[in-house]
Amino acid sequence: MLAFELPWAFAALPLPLLVWWLLPAYREPTAAVRMPFFEEAARAVGMVPMPGAVVRRATWPQRLIAPLCWAAVVTAMARPQWVEPPIERVEAARDLLLAVDLSQSMEARDFTDGSGRRVDRLTAVKEVVGDFIDRRKSDRIGLIVFGQAAFPEAPPTLDHESVRALLDETRIGMAGPQTSIGDAIGVAIKLTEHSKAKEKVLVLLTDGNDTASRLPPEKAAEIAREHGLVIHTIGIGNPNASGEEKVDLPALARLATVTGGQSFRGENRAGLEQIYATIDRITPDTAKHLAYRPRRELFWIPLAAGGSLAVAYHLVAGLVLAIRRSRHAPTVAEAR
Repeated sequence: MLAFELPWAFAALPLPLLVWWLLPAYREPTAAVRMPFFEEAARAVGMVPMPGAVVRRATWPQRLIAPLCWAAVVTAMARPQWVEPPIERVEAARDLLLAVDLSQSMEARDFTDGSGRRVDRLTAVKEVVGDFIDRRKSDRIGLIVFGQAAFPEAPPTLDHESVRALLDETRIGMAGPQTSIGDAIGVAIKLTEHSKAKEKVLVLLTDGNDTASRLPPEKAAEIAREHGLVIHTIGIGNPNASGEEKVDLPALARLATVTGGQSFRGENRAGLEQIYATIDRITPDTAKHLAYRPRRELFWIPLAAGGSLAVAYHLVAGLVLAIRRSRHAPTVAEAR
């Protein structure tokens, strides 16, 4: 649509009328010699007298063109702009990190997929987490994988398709056979250390207990709290097992409590889906929607129109004046 950046400039439209009405006309008396026989003297020498000092009155083209030119100048001063349709941009208000355990114990085939077939834990986790990523339209999502070591697969980004593709490419054991929960939290702290997001959340999923971290999980949770990182933990292993395959649910609960998060236990795929639905509810999708409307300046159009009109008038007036003078100019024979 058409809009004016400075609409108050149109208040200058009646300015010429006010000047004409309030200010007196310019007058300047000059000395003159009156010759009663001037016309006879001119005819005697064969010359045609030109009009002398007369007060010229405005012609109808001047009365029409002058207001149009002034209106064009005032319109240009008002800065007309063509406002384009709004362009919306979504600014994420939360960094959401997903930490997935890839230790060897994730090979256990005690979960089912969407069709009811028995699958390993990682395959079920990929399906549920993938659906979770699809629902988080406005969050910047990052991916961390951990086993014996922890690695950032994807930094927080709005490119959710890339995050899901990287999740699909993960394999059991690619990060080592053991479990390093503390190091995974440390990686999450590093990824969000300089983030300007108002909320930073880590969802950590594991089926074992910490056996390989260089940074103790409890210490990592305290550092996370200092950096404003909330941790939600999900345990999907067997708490009655021994060694690497035993999931330490009380320890996971402590990590979540320290940072203000919640701890969950997923015993099957349906339970895992319910857990991520709960996380969806307690961390609702929030985003700042910024709208920008591109503007194209159009001031040059009325300015060019007014200038062209004035130039065209003066060219035509000059041409008409030249023709009239040529008609009244004496020929050589008449001069003799």
